[in-house]
Order: sequence, then structure tokens, then C-alpha cells
Amino acid sequence: MSTVHMPAYEEWLTLQEACALIGVSPATLRRWSANGDVRTFTTPGGHRRFARSAILDLLPVPQGRGIEAPAAAVHERAEDCPPLPSLTALVAQAPRVPAPAREAFAGELAELQLSEATIVVHTCHRVELYVALDELAERTLPQPPSGSQRFDGIEAARHLIAVACGLDSAVLCENQLLHQLRETLERRRGERPLDPALDRLFQIALQTGRRARSRFGGATRSLADVALERMQEYCGEPEGQRILVVGAGVMGRLAAFAAARRGAEVIITSRTSERALALSREVGASVIPFEGEDVVPPLAGVIVALGGVWSPGERDARRLVETGAVVVDMSSPSAVPKALQAALGERFVSADDLAAEKGVESEDPLRGQLERLAEQSADTYLRWLRSRNSVPAIQAIGQAADEQRRSELEWLFRRLPDLPAKERSLIEQMSNRLVADILHAPRSALSSDGGGQLAQAARKLFGT
Repeated sequence: MSTVHMPAYEEWLTLQEACALIGVSPATLRRWSANGDVRTFTTPGGHRRFARSAILDLLPVPQGRGIEAPAAAVHERAEDCPPLPSLTALVAQAPRVPAPAREAFAGELAELQLSEATIVVHTCHRVELYVALDELAERTLPQPPSGSQRFDGIEAARHLIAVACGLDSAVLCENQLLHQLRETLERRRGERPLDPALDRLFQIALQTGRRARSRFGGATRSLADVALERMQEYCGEPEGQRILVVGAGVMGRLAAFAAARRGAEVIITSRTSERALALSREVGASVIPFEGEDVVPPLAGVIVALGGVWSPGERDARRLVETGAVVVDMSSPSAVPKALQAALGERFVSADDLAAEKGVESEDPLRGQLERLAEQSADTYLRWLRSRNSVPAIQAIGQAADEQRRSELEWLFRRLPDLPAKERSLIEQMSNRLVADILHAPRSALSSDGGGQLAQAARKLFGT
């Protein structure tokens, strides 16, 4: 279970108080809570409570209603604004950076004492470090491998959002990568607090990825389909042919089902025999031992999706080479021994080879729609970053108004000393609602104050 890190002293707000603080409706805040965008706890009576610090870190984000948002909704484009050097992404991805170099970079990052200002994305095709340089000195950044890319400011945000939308994958709008990003954020939050700028960036990226898939249905293909298509180039249609799937994890399952849909005779093997048997029953496949000699029958092809090494016996490896089998290794680092890779020659396809397929859908009309959606979300993130400057002004308005409210209540109660407790409580509730209603509009305006002019005026008015 993830650990929620809070300050030693935290002020907890009711739903109404939290809504009034940042100027959103109860329905919006409930939705953010249900999506995991706002951390809460529930009282024994079933009421939500919100940490003030978390609420202020998640100021409301303006959302466009559609892909073709009107110009007024996105009037402050990122190109019109100076870069944000505080945000940096170091990106080592296939095929620009070979798998061994990516894994070495991942190992280097794992050894670092990463702070709240960093988060690492590690998948079979990419190793990416996101850093909030406001909190981490430039000199502490590791040196990425040759071929890596560096994105600064809003370009770093654009890159992550594009990744979440599946614009940077072999399969346009694929679902698996979005799942990996979600797991990365959940795991990272459980390890230590995450800088609010990075946390919000990942939230917006995930929200955009979900919106992309809900609107456009997500990809009908997966990376496993790309693997079968590469295999088909050498051995023809899979229908009626025998294909071995090595691994029963997420990608192994995708490969097994994809091969079965194409009419192949599927065989499963896995380091864990129970998982292999369970998958075989779902797919209608047979199972062979993971280790041993003469356990691999003649095959048209093999798809390897494994975290570790797959070393077929000597005679089995020779049979794969002599019978013209195609081996597609979706694993990173590669699970197939180098000697077998060399013997197979061009009939060995690596994960990096699959990544090089990126762009085959570049003419798909969906790509243009996804690019516009990603751009709008990058603009939204930029406005959110700037609106954070309004937090002191929002706090000042709330504190000043609350002090005045309390002062007036004290004046009233001194003049009505015999007022029953119930009536006192009703008056206090009314005063809270009145102040919240009056401040709703200015707080909402400050929360959307991308340029900072309103916040500056508010600071002068309230002496902050």
C-alpha cells in the first residue's frame, strides 16, 4: 500500500472548504478524488477530508471541451511564452539508444539517491528521467548515453504527454504504455513525496492519455501484433503454423492471444509452469517445459516476452536455426543469447527493431487529432505552472476574509451573550457560506491567472 506523506502539521478541509479555497465545484473535486488526482481520507462517518497543502498544489486546470477548442480557450499558447528551464527530461529510447546503453543508464539512475525532484520512466523501449531543477542542481544530473535527447521547459511536458497519448510508440495510441506510466507514478508516490510540478505533469499526461483512448477507442493493435507482422514477413500468414510464446506475463499474454486470433497453433512456455498452464487454458494452447533438451518442436516462429534469459538447449537452438524459424524478442534487455541471435541472422528481430516500426501510421488521421489534444494539454500544464504563483494571493484573501468574519462574529456574540449554541452554530455556518460565495469568483480568477497580473494586484491589496 502506498504511503501518503504529509507535513507534521496538516490542516484538513471539508469538501465545501476545499472547493471554496480553489474555486471549483463539489462535483469536480469529487471526480478528482475518485480519479486519484487529490489525496483524501474518509472519516468514520463517511465524509471526505482534504489536506490544504494538497489542494493548493492541485489548483483547478482549465479543460477544453473538444479537440477543436476555440481560440479563446487556448489564447495563451506555449510558443508565446518564454521557456521554463526548471523542468528537464533526459530521454534514452529505442531505436536512437541501443538496449544495452539504455539498461546501463537505468542502472546508473537506480544507484542515485533520487530526491523529490525526480521521477524515472523505465519500459522496454525507453528510460527517461524527469527533473524539477528548481529543487535539484544541474550539476547532479547524470550523463545520458550517446543518442539520448534532452528536453527543457514546456518541451519536456510536451514529450511526456505525447508518450502518454501513444504518439511516440510503434503502435499509435497503444494502451500498454499508458498503464506503465500509471504504475510508474503510483510506485514513485509510494517511495517518497514527489515535487508538485512533476506530480501534476504526470497527472495531466495520464488524464490526456485516458481522454485520447476514451474518445478514439484506443489502439486495436498492440506491440504483439507488430511482432507477428514482422514474423509474417519471413514465414507467411500465422494461420495453421506453430508459434511458441516464451513468457506468460502481460506482453506474453498479448502475444499468445494475438497469435491465436490469427489461427496459429500456439505453444506456451514460462519460467513459472503454473502461469504457463493458466494462460494455455485461456488461449487453447499447449505447454512445453521452460528448460531441458529436445523440448522445442519444429516451429514457424518464436515470440519472447521475458524478464530474464531464455536459453534453449543446444539441439533445440540448432533446430530453430536449421528450420528457418523467426525469433522476435520483445524483451529489453534481450532474453535471447547472443550466440543464437548471431546464428539466426536477419531472422532475429529485437525489441529495438520493433521500435523502429514507429511512423508506419504517420498518415493516420487519428495522429493529427492526438497531436492537437496533446498540444492543448501542454498549454494547460503551462498555465497551471504559472497559476501556482497565485497561491500566496489566494491564501491571503482567504485568511483576511476569515479574520474579518471571526472578528464580526465575536462582536455579534458579545452583544448576544444568551444566544443558544444551536443558533450560534447556524450563524457561523451561514458566515462561512457567505464568505465562500463572495470569494468564489476572485479565487477562480486567480487560479486561472496565467500571466500573474491578478496575483500581483492581490498581493498589493492584501499586503503579502
